[in-house]
Order: sequence, then C-alpha cells, then structure tokens
Amino acid sequence: MTQHADPRTTAASRDRDPATLTARELVARYRDGTLSPVDVHDAVQAVIDRREPVLNAFWVRDATASRAQAQASARRWRSGEALGPLDGVPVTLKENLARRGVPMPAGTAAVDPVVPDDDAPVTARLLEAGAVVLGSTVMPDWGMLSSGVSSRHGVTRSPWDPAWTTGGSSSGAGAAAAGGYGPVHVGTDIGGSIRLPGTWLGLATLKPTGGRVPLAAPYLGRVAGPMARTVGDLGVLLSVIARPDARDWTSLPPAGDADRVVRPRPPRGLRVAVHLDAGCGAPVDPQVRAVVERAAAVFADGGARVEEIPPFATQDLLDDLDLFWRVRSWNDVRSLPPQRRAAAHPFVAQWALGGADLTGVRVLQAYQSIGELAAQTTAATSGFDLVLSPVAPVAAFPAEQPMPFTEPGREMAHIAFTAPYNMSGQPAATVNAGFTGDGRPVGVQLAGRRFADADVLDAAAWFEEQRPDDAVPRWPDAAG
Repeated sequence: MTQHADPRTTAASRDRDPATLTARELVARYRDGTLSPVDVHDAVQAVIDRREPVLNAFWVRDATASRAQAQASARRWRSGEALGPLDGVPVTLKENLARRGVPMPAGTAAVDPVVPDDDAPVTARLLEAGAVVLGSTVMPDWGMLSSGVSSRHGVTRSPWDPAWTTGGSSSGAGAAAAGGYGPVHVGTDIGGSIRLPGTWLGLATLKPTGGRVPLAAPYLGRVAGPMARTVGDLGVLLSVIARPDARDWTSLPPAGDADRVVRPRPPRGLRVAVHLDAGCGAPVDPQVRAVVERAAAVFADGGARVEEIPPFATQDLLDDLDLFWRVRSWNDVRSLPPQRRAAAHPFVAQWALGGADLTGVRVLQAYQSIGELAAQTTAATSGFDLVLSPVAPVAAFPAEQPMPFTEPGREMAHIAFTAPYNMSGQPAATVNAGFTGDGRPVGVQLAGRRFADADVLDAAAWFEEQRPDDAVPRWPDAAG
C-alpha cells in the first residue's frame, strides 16, 4: 500500500525543513536528486538532540551507525539502485521488536535485558528495504501500562506538552512520531498500545489485521503496526513490514493489493456504524463524544449511510480479558527473585498480583471469554464497512500517571473500544479529529472487516483530507 509522490507535493516540500517531510515526500526528493538521505538524517538528528532530553523517547540510539546507513542509501539513489519506498527514510522500532545485538529490557528495571541473536521480521524487512533505523524506542514495564511511565526508562512525555502522557505502551514510538523524529515508526499493540498514543498525540496509526505484520513471537491479540503523522505514510510503512515471514505461524499470505497507493476515496454508499457506548469500561467524556459525533457527520456528508450501533461488549468480558493478562504478567513477575521483583513498577507488580494462585479452570474461563468477545465484536460489526468510535473514553492525562484510571479494578477501563479488535483480528486505524478545550488531541478509531486493511486506510485518508480545519494537527515546533 505505497503512496507515489504527487509532483505538487514535491514542489511544496522544497522550502520545508527536511525533518518535517513525509516518507512519500522524502522519496520523491531523493529520486529527483534535490535532497540526500544524509541531509535528512542530520536534520532529524538535530531535532532529536534538541527534544530528547525532555521527551525521553529512545532506549538505544546510535547516530553514527544510522548515518552510515543514510550514506549507503545516498549511494544507492545516486546509482539508481534504490531498494524501495523506504530507502533512506528514517524509522524507529519499539524496543520489544528485536534488533540483532541490541538489548531488550521489556521496559522494566526488574530484568536483565535479553540480547537477541537475530532481527525480528519487522526489523529484517526494514533493513532489506534500506530504511535508516535511528534506534529503539522505549515502552513501560512489560508493555502493560497505557502511559510513558517505566521503572527502567523514567517518564516519556508528549511533544504537545511535557505535562501530558504519550499513551502506551508504544510510548517512545508515539513521542518520536509527534516530536518530529522522522516520518515513520513501528509500535506494537495487544489492547490499544498503538492507537492510544495515536489519540493522545494526534497521530495517524494502524493496528493491522492479526497476522498481517509477522512477529517473531506471535501472541493472542498482539500485532506490530505503523505510526506516523499522515495516513499515507502508514501505507508506505505497511507495504514493507507486511511481507510474510516463516517464523510467524499466524503470518498471512501476501495481500494482493499490498503495494497499491493509499487512495482517499469518498465513502459514498458505505455503511458506517457509529459506536459511542462500549457497554463497559469508563464512560466517554463529553468532549471526546462530541469529536466522534462531528466525525460521523463528515462521513454522512460524504455520502455514507451512518447509523449508531448499541454496545456489544460487557464488563464481565472486559474483566476476564484483564484477568487473563494479569495471569500472564504474574507468570513473568513470580519468576523473579524478591529484589528484582521490587524493581518493577509498583503499579504493574500490584496489578499482576491479581493473577496469582488462580485455578486452571478460572484461567480457561477467562480465555473462553476472550473468544466470546471476539465473536461478539465480529457479529456486531460484520454488516458494516467501517465502525467509527472513540479510541479511548478520555483525553491525555498527566505524564507521571501510569494509567488513565488508577483505582483497583479500573485499570483497564480505558480499552473497551480498542481491545475488542485485537481479539477479533480486525484492522483499526486512528486519525486526529479534534482537540479538547485545553488543546489535547482527540482521535477517532476507524475499524473494518478482517483483512480489509487497505479499505480502512483509504477511509482514514479521506477523513484526514475532509476533517474540519480545526482538527488538523499543527505540530509542536521542533525547537520547542
């Protein structure tokens, strides 16, 4: 799903800081010889140097190694041997996506980092495509916080306002995307970890169909996916990382339209469901609801048949998903010696304790509830081309806070709109659609039928073009 350059876009990019250009614009400039991957690399590194002391997005960053990659790309472009739509384009990878020889601490101070011998499938595809890997971005402890809070890394902060959260667990990837650390970034998502930073940072993101992007260690509901400032760049990145890999036994065959352009197509005649009440979790903040309702009106004005659908999840199903994850995390925590366990973030350690000493029967019941959640999600949405909903019920919260809701029993109250699509395997994108009164971004989620990643991206790209002007992010100045 690549996006070919529009000559008008290329011309418009001439006077802009190279660090602010999209992946599509960069490749167009590389092709016509008016910009070098080395120039872009150095411009992005200057942004990182200025902003990283506050944002704290990177776990590992090696500017010398990435500059060498940019120099190799420049030679390929000069000789007409570019490797594809990301050759010379800066990219980051979340720290739980293996890079050979780069330690992987899972975001926590409680473990000795694993040093992988091989690249993850995503990493391998990016390197094969000539992308310039700037480094590995941070995440919270074991990826089980929806914030930028980590016992190992400290606090990762929003480029919009350092007092606000990035969301998580793809916290560093989100901060990098919103902060101008290059155009494309890869996160992972098991219940919202790509899309939550999407809504709280104003980003375009995609949780792909399950199996679309191969993983070295596939797990129920877990995906890797693209994060960027524009929907078109999501398609560029997805076209590279969605290639099959034998290490992932859930990996899908190549999509027949994997390399096609993301097309902003009007939704005329599409059936669009509006999902405003998840049926569980926290109630939707009125400001968030208003943003989603306005987005629904944009689709209706574009010719879509829009109708509101009732809730399809229940609190019992959400609680059982939470319980299943607690058991999984407790299995990680319980194996640690006491001094190591004490080094984990206390919120995660306490939450995981809720999964201790459960019977096998109870764990199986929780697992079966996940299947029921997937079935109900599929049944409720199968008659629609798109489902438009909030991403999260609330806007960004304080950066130091580990979760939107910290009361016992409400730890997962914010994922009722996102997690169902992890379990059903359906693709779901986010696009910024407005702001709260105090300037916090608010995204909308666009979910589609399984395997319809391209259709979801087309709809998201159309909305990105048609959204009200006051919903378009004016990205924080890179020198701020």
